[in-house]
Amino acid sequence: DFRKRDYSPLPAKWSWARGKQKALLVHQPSQVFGAYENGRLVRWGPVSSGSSKRPTPPGIYHLNWKSRGRRSTVNPQWYLAWYFNFINEHGISFHQYALPGHPASHGCIRLLERDARWLYQWGEQWKLDESGMLVQRQGTPVWIMDSYPYRKSPAWHSKQYVADGGRIRLNGGRGEDTSV
Repeated sequence: DFRKRDYSPLPAKWSWARGKQKALLVHQPSQVFGAYENGRLVRWGPVSSGSSKRPTPPGIYHLNWKSRGRRSTVNPQWYLAWYFNFINEHGISFHQYALPGHPASHGCIRLLERDARWLYQWGEQWKLDESGMLVQRQGTPVWIMDSYPYRKSPAWHSKQYVADGGRIRLNGGRGEDTSV
């Protein structure tokens, strides 16, 4: 009985997420996400972030609101299942959609259906006041880390990635961030 977390390129422990009940990380150079509870990895999987023409902006955000499914504002023919918004003013979200093996979205983070369904249930939305205009409580924190190196080889092709045993460096640590 193996646990899929054991095969994650992300660290099993992450100090930034330690004081947070839940936190999400998207590591764009490696095209993976990780979900953490109190600094410990509970789920991870592949993603497809924004293309070079519409990159996903790195930064720290929060999950805002969710919908079982909705039509894209870019192209109404695209149905986005298990939608969870994190940049409200630009309509950027996590959702289920095809993963072609490289960044291909219009800024969103595409997920496998099983991961999108899971995130839809696991993530916490913001809480708004009665007017629906003021955020009373932020949703689950989301760190979109780094940018994808569009004109270079993917991170997993580098000698450093192989030397690190297929582990992603976070907080300057080697492989795992054990400062939790």
